[in-house]
Amino acid sequence: MARAGDVGTVSLVREAAVALSATARDPMELVMACRQLIERRPSSGPLVWLSARMITGSEARAEAWDVVEAIERDTTARELAHVLAADLTVLVIGSPEIIGSALLARGDVDVLVADTIGEGYGLVHQLEINDHSVAEVPAGGVGSAAADADLVLLETDALCDGGALCRTGSLAAAAVAHHMGVPVWLVAGVGRCLPSRMWQPMADRSISDQPWDDEVEIVPLDLIDKVTGPSGPQPVAEARLRVDCPIAPELFR
Repeated sequence: MARAGDVGTVSLVREAAVALSATARDPMELVMACRQLIERRPSSGPLVWLSARMITGSEARAEAWDVVEAIERDTTARELAHVLAADLTVLVIGSPEIIGSALLARGDVDVLVADTIGEGYGLVHQLEINDHSVAEVPAGGVGSAAADADLVLLETDALCDGGALCRTGSLAAAAVAHHMGVPVWLVAGVGRCLPSRMWQPMADRSISDQPWDDEVEIVPLDLIDKVTGPSGPQPVAEARLRVDCPIAPELFR
């Protein structure tokens, strides 16, 4: 299977489903394969969702392809593009997949891309070649950019009541924006809302003893104004209604 960072979420989940389906007839082998997959991408909610559904469902292969279909049909990017007001200045962190797709559909939004871990150039390039207004913000300018923006958009790969795993730099952006009265929206596509018992071990594996060196960090939900998913922006409290991942503690032993 391709390395996690080389492919988008849809391709990653599809590849994972194919690989895991090969072990579906042996429950123990399937669990081991799921653990290895999660170790390679510990902050990915969609991969945990896929794995948990496969090992707890009555028909692992059917569960796998139901997950793939749900990820492929995710309307979060379309909903986000639809609700963004014209002439906004929006701050994003890195090259978020769903947010990037939404912004590419909106040529009337000014975008600030904070390049905190060296991946922001991808989104900057895509926006530039499509004649969008975009500026690259160095890591040290995240706070100033958040204060200057009309809206901060953060993308999460895993969300629960305890917080959201987001790209490093997101916490600073959210904290400054919250203090300055700038709205902060958290974008959480299909498969990202998890029960706490599944999210916490992911966070434990993703955040080290030196969190300033990590690629992801935890953003508390009290800094978030709205959570945007397949149904558009909703109150943060309603995100828990989207949790459909079964609890499978054996994935993290």
